[in-house]
Amino acid sequence: MNPARILVVDDEPGILRAVDRILGTEHTIIGTRSSRDALSLAASVLPDLAIVDIRMPDLDGFELMARLKARFHDLDVILMTGSVDDLDEKLVRAIRSPAFFFIQKPFDREVLRTLVDRCLELRWRRQEHRQHLERLETEMSEARAFQRSLLPPSEARINDVAISCRYAPSANLGGDLVDYVAAGTDRTALLIADVSGHGVSAAMLTAIVKSAFHASHVDGFEPSAVVDRVAAGLAAFSLERFVTLIAALVPSGGGELRYVNAGHPPFLLWGSARTPLWLESTGPIISPAFLGSRWDVGRAPITPGDQLLLYTDGVSEILAERDGDAVVAFSKTIAAAPSCADLVDAILDDVRAALDDAPQPDDLTLLAAQLIR
Repeated sequence: MNPARILVVDDEPGILRAVDRILGTEHTIIGTRSSRDALSLAASVLPDLAIVDIRMPDLDGFELMARLKARFHDLDVILMTGSVDDLDEKLVRAIRSPAFFFIQKPFDREVLRTLVDRCLELRWRRQEHRQHLERLETEMSEARAFQRSLLPPSEARINDVAISCRYAPSANLGGDLVDYVAAGTDRTALLIADVSGHGVSAAMLTAIVKSAFHASHVDGFEPSAVVDRVAAGLAAFSLERFVTLIAALVPSGGGELRYVNAGHPPFLLWGSARTPLWLESTGPIISPAFLGSRWDVGRAPITPGDQLLLYTDGVSEILAERDGDAVVAFSKTIAAAPSCADLVDAILDDVRAALDDAPQPDDLTLLAAQLIR
């Protein structure tokens, strides 16, 4: 047991000497006969524990304890009494008070030592717990900052493709990722991904997904190459880890949209001159459990003026109807949104309205893109 500073307050000099004899060889004892002086004394020595007599002139032990606890919230207090009158009442009051430690005078030395050791052990365990939580919070803050650094600007125009994306994290550190990049001068690559789980490990996996996406520049950001590289990056992880994603390649001036949807919610392609098209999964989720999986490359015609909406399941699950389908909610918002930026902001507003101040259960990530005429 580490030595501690123990404040002892009792108007009987004999009790102060007795406590010092019993505890002074292991701890630093600061004694006072004045309950009022105890407050200023505590401010100067910052005790780890206080032992306070209940019956004293000026402030009784309960009042002194209340004032000590008001200034030193983490201070444990052992209440002492030498009175046999109303002993049960004092004990009950002590138990109900902010300090539930109680000892009767005259006390046995081993009982006092044991009680003090127990109080100090609980205090140091609380301190260790707080320090552990502080370390975790620091690590989580660093991981959140790292994850935010992976995200691109929320607005961009690349190769005649106007892009708006939004990322609204939940309270837990999640695993959503959105990204985009020019694939040469005539194509634009889009990515949205959702990593399983939460916490630091999920944030690390998003970094692997982003790295795989950018490494596929040697393959012209072909969607199948993006997915293959992500699968290779996940191969060393445990079987319960997985990623869903959409990798799409948008041609400037129109032509053929190519994409892979790896177990992700369907994304939407629409325009003023075409029927909205929901582009479903073209293969399984990406996981070490499915080594050797292959993903088909989906194709759809796209013309200037057409738009795309990609999102993670944190969005669709909140907006879904009773049948689990969010098509109606998306369609209403799309019809009223004049631009990509208006659309993603309006969808986030819809989600927050649906939550109605309830905690956000998952990350909310959206990407809208329009091929400029």
